[in-house]
Amino acid sequence: MPFREINSKMIEATIAPGQRLFSQRGAMLAYKGEVSFTPNMQGGQGGIASMIGRRVAGEAAPLMTVEGSGTVLFGHGGHHVQVIELTGDTLYVEADRLLAFDGTLQQGTMFMGSQGGVMGMVRGQVTGQGLFTTTLKGRGSVAVMAHGGVIEVPITPQRPVHVDPQAYVAHHGDVRNKLSTALGWRDMVGRGSGEAFQLELSGSGAVYVQASEEKL
Repeated sequence: MPFREINSKMIEATIAPGQRLFSQRGAMLAYKGEVSFTPNMQGGQGGIASMIGRRVAGEAAPLMTVEGSGTVLFGHGGHHVQVIELTGDTLYVEADRLLAFDGTLQQGTMFMGSQGGVMGMVRGQVTGQGLFTTTLKGRGSVAVMAHGGVIEVPITPQRPVHVDPQAYVAHHGDVRNKLSTALGWRDMVGRGSGEAFQLELSGSGAVYVQASEEKL
């Protein structure tokens, strides 16, 4: 179910009988046709385990199931929207970044460890708590939110990518994460916060970076 980008902050989804999608609650702007919106209590395709995992992670972004026949406009908070097409691989993304996604995608959670959510890695580094991130796997479309627009940066075995964790949105592919402390790094760029981290992503895939360090 591909999404059509209306502008940088709004998308349109066409829904046919027998299809469904999930969206963040409150993200529906307008719709035409016979469309129903139902609070989702099953955590998407991942079922109850996904829902529990997200609640443990503090990432229980409420979802609604969208079904019927018609078109729906989605947007939220004036954030920029980026549509990502999955072709069988897995997307790693923070739950509150999700605007809408195909109901065919399998939703799950992953314990941080050496892989997983970037902001969770930072929080885990600071608090020492184990955290999770949201995963979406399969073939379909995902609409994610960001501040100031998003750029897709390729990751290749020969050239890893270093990202400010605050600017990270999502990534996919066979990618390894390594969080390192860069003492004095934020002070050098005028953003001294006492917590200076760099995220190194290596392997094969892509990372999506927003043009801002603001949280949603």
